[in-house]
Amino acid sequence: MSGEYVLQMQNITKRFPGVLALDSVSLNVRPGTVHALMGENGAGKSTLMKCLFGMYHPDEGRVVFKGNEVKFRDAKDALEAGISMIHQELSNVPFRTVSQNIWLGREPLKKIPLLRLIDHKKMDDDTEALMARLDMHTVPTSKMASLSISEQQGCEIAKAVSYGASIVVMDEPTSSLSDREVEHLFKIINDLRSQGVAIIYISHRMNEIFQIADEISVMRDGTMVGTYPAKELDEDKLINLMIGRVTTQRFPTVEAVPGEVCMKVEHLSSTNPASFQDISFELHRSEILGVGGLVGAQRSELVEAIFGLRPVVVGTINVNGNEVKIRSPKDAIKNKIGLITEDRRGTGIFPLMSITNNTSIAAIDKYLNKAHLIDHKHVKERSVELNQLLRTKTPTMDAQIQNLSGGNQQKVIVSRWLMTLPDILIMDEPTRGIDVGAKYEIYTIMADLVKQGKSIIMVSSEMPELLGMSHRVMVLCNGRLTGILDRKDATQEAVMRLATQFS
Repeated sequence: MSGEYVLQMQNITKRFPGVLALDSVSLNVRPGTVHALMGENGAGKSTLMKCLFGMYHPDEGRVVFKGNEVKFRDAKDALEAGISMIHQELSNVPFRTVSQNIWLGREPLKKIPLLRLIDHKKMDDDTEALMARLDMHTVPTSKMASLSISEQQGCEIAKAVSYGASIVVMDEPTSSLSDREVEHLFKIINDLRSQGVAIIYISHRMNEIFQIADEISVMRDGTMVGTYPAKELDEDKLINLMIGRVTTQRFPTVEAVPGEVCMKVEHLSSTNPASFQDISFELHRSEILGVGGLVGAQRSELVEAIFGLRPVVVGTINVNGNEVKIRSPKDAIKNKIGLITEDRRGTGIFPLMSITNNTSIAAIDKYLNKAHLIDHKHVKERSVELNQLLRTKTPTMDAQIQNLSGGNQQKVIVSRWLMTLPDILIMDEPTRGIDVGAKYEIYTIMADLVKQGKSIIMVSSEMPELLGMSHRVMVLCNGRLTGILDRKDATQEAVMRLATQFS
């Protein structure tokens, strides 16, 4: 860990209207190391990295890169200087190919005088070579929209590596990856580290941090708490530094005892033969039913079909003893079913709308006055109440949701569905990209909901969350139901055995 710093961010201050986002923050990063940047949502991690990457311009402070002070006008400047960034939210062009996305804005040209024609063959060949170097198997000519979220994330990583950067910033790079894909990413990171590349790694997954990081910097409320060798910290110490208080437990006690069956799904099959087939299960009142499985198990596809987002070819859904036809989300909401989707940016938020509008949009018909006009005062009061309950960090309720951190956007989406007063809430990766303090608050909300008689179907790729919050765990593998485990039988080994039980 010797050597000069490749990056020094000195006394960086950034203000937004009504908010001091960064207060004299300094960060020093050594070449050839993985430097983890930790903190709760809203601590300022992403804002600091955007100041580095030229997306924001600091109000005060300076950035020294490779010994020289730099002032990037935009992200293009940063990329050309040798700094790449993999963003938490995917930002690809969906109906362009993998190659076109990776080389966007720097496409190779054919050597024809006076003509600027893209050399598509060279671009595809270069992409194939890049994928081979990274041991990825994505076809260069595939449309991005046809890829899974994890495959799209892999392309973002490949794009960052393609710049030959001295610093690669990774903001929640594993949020959509399976355990096997995470191992592969770590292999890529180790290869880059051995080549002298510095990795700034942002993640809320503690096990990853201690597995890959050399140093850890902790931020809290827009300030830098400190930088520590990873070997000097453990999980409890790190959490205490992040939230500024001692934590005693990770999951609240779920006191509710499951009651009668409130939903019964029988022989549900997708119209796509490669997706879920012949799925049957029961959901009980006051129950959290966890849904586990590896990436590709068709968990999201199943719950989206239950919510009316995907067609089914056969099968029935019964709610409270009555068969219901759910052909659209409107039908699901009418039957008091809500869905928090996996892809926050793509299918969750309305980026240009306010916090209030994003919170209330699914329940707006409940807030009409006698003249059938929206009671804006009542809407805002309820939106404020729910977002305060989840500790959403926002300057005002009128702020655009796209300006919030990923975790705070997720809290707004949770508030949205709580506002609809559902009897059944489907939560697909409910705490993805959310810090440990906010996770506990969402877990507490879940525990309170089932205590009130509500029921929750929770899809989760985080094993501690799956085991810590579920009354039962239903496991899928390749679109087939391989088993349902009671809490007392649900161990990591048992879940993984069912998740890899290929039929």
